Amino acid sequence: MTTFVLVPGAWHGAWTFEPVARALRREGHEAYPLTMTGVGSRRHLLNASVNLDTHITDVVNHLEDEQITDAVLVGHSYGGMVVTGAADRVPERVSGLVYIDAAVPENGQSIWSLVTDNEREWYLNGTDATGLTSAPLPFFDPRATPHPLASLLQAIRLDGSLDRFATKHYVYATGWPTESPFTPTYDRLTADPAWQTHALDSGHNVMRDAPDALLKVLLSAAS
Repeated sequence: MTTFVLVPGAWHGAWTFEPVARALRREGHEAYPLTMTGVGSRRHLLNASVNLDTHITDVVNHLEDEQITDAVLVGHSYGGMVVTGAADRVPERVSGLVYIDAAVPENGQSIWSLVTDNEREWYLNGTDATGLTSAPLPFFDPRATPHPLASLLQAIRLDGSLDRFATKHYVYATGWPTESPFTPTYDRLTADPAWQTHALDSGHNVMRDAPDALLKVLLSAAS
């Protein structure tokens, strides 16, 4: 049995991963889809101090509270920032990483620095209202909520590299209607023999658009 900890992208909560989590449980694994502080069902906790470090701590606290020592951390989009930071803080609790059309940052990078101007425009959507949050876009699921802007701007601080983890998978969505901000990441990791990369015929919301193909990747990460 493997324990999966599933971290959604910006504006989204645990619900985006729940169907995949149920499928993993049916295969005999444990799965914890998480909602980050200030977003979704935890939006009442939003304040000016919520940032990327807060979200990394959300995951680290979960691993410690549940006494998980074999976690496969799974991050979608912005969630790649979060799982990278959590793995760096408690590598002894992590057995592998899966990035789903996500950022794979190096020390000093932010999701803001890793995407294109198109996504930066998304991040600034609605910020004129409070200066605190990025508003969900009209085509998002109606459950999407405003996301703490500071988490999208803060640079990650890492003490080590991902070389410590033997199991590393990257899932690349080929169905973006515009240029994917994650193409350079996919190309770089495809050339790295330490990574297993997977190109799926899917939009950015891989959990919704290609759940069966994604499940196969996750199960391969478990084995």
